[in-house]
Amino acid sequence: MFRQAISSLSFPFPEVPAPGTTIEVGPGIHWLSMPLPFALDHINLWLVEEEGGCTLIDTGIGNADTRGLWEKILEGKHVTRVVVTHYHPDHAGNAAWLCQRYGAELWTTQGEYLTAHAVRTSSAGYTGDAVLAVFRKNGLDEERAGRMRSSRNRYAELVPEFPLSYRRIIEGDEVPIGKQRWRAIIGHGHAPEHLSLFCKALNTMIAGDMLLSTISTNVSVWSIDPEGDPLRLFLDSIARYRELPGDVLVLPSHGKPFRGAHRRVEQLEQHHRDRLSELSESLKNPKSAAELLSVLFRRPLDTHQTFFAMGEAIAHLHYLYYAGRARRALGNDGIMRYASTK
Repeated sequence: MFRQAISSLSFPFPEVPAPGTTIEVGPGIHWLSMPLPFALDHINLWLVEEEGGCTLIDTGIGNADTRGLWEKILEGKHVTRVVVTHYHPDHAGNAAWLCQRYGAELWTTQGEYLTAHAVRTSSAGYTGDAVLAVFRKNGLDEERAGRMRSSRNRYAELVPEFPLSYRRIIEGDEVPIGKQRWRAIIGHGHAPEHLSLFCKALNTMIAGDMLLSTISTNVSVWSIDPEGDPLRLFLDSIARYRELPGDVLVLPSHGKPFRGAHRRVEQLEQHHRDRLSELSESLKNPKSAAELLSVLFRRPLDTHQTFFAMGEAIAHLHYLYYAGRARRALGNDGIMRYASTK
């Protein structure tokens, strides 16, 4: 993820809600924040009031601290539904616990539901070794790969269980939440079928991770789709937000709610154009993704950051390759290297 300039955006709610509290950001729409044990140290979650209860959008990681905060916020409330925007652990971690504890239904897209189960059980190619094999093919040295190697399934630790049934949401569905209807907008590149929800009557969009105000969304190539072009999918997806009103209130999963969605899309597009141009300039001689990390990331990277940086570097190289702006060849050492076609 890259930090971005935000001067042209407006932030109507300057204070982040304290743990265990909420801030109303629209009629019946409440913003809450849960801590995360990462460099990205919190996630925004949303509670929407409706007759007889409330709908929750995203859930935080599945640990005792987060569940204690949920119990405080939900005291005396009835939860009718849990919506998960995508399978990542900070969004899906408490889905099963909330559904079981409050007798609620899970609503999400099929791609996110099935992916959560696959990653939890290390099936369908979702294994640490498979990811490291992709990284090694793209130039990651054995020392750094060794530091990433682990027998633990970290995802299953943060998502201890996941519901065994769900209500499917597809593109264009009008999901009734509270007194309003929210249109499902499915995005790609960050996750298989990432769900955002737009309410025309309230001019509000719950964006998940697809449109963040201060950082760019992680867009990576992973072992399940090692030849994919997720950056093209992501850019195509966020371009659709230009169809929404320019002053739509965006409720992101990280950072503060903001207005200026069209400008934010423009900033993100320019950011990736700049990174792609810099990569092209660096590809006068063939290089692997690992050799280009310092081009994309101008700061020291720890092991956790290197893991995600490798996925992003490969995604940017794939974009150049499929756009005809780079060629590639697999060396005798088994490493893929790219060179500019200029």
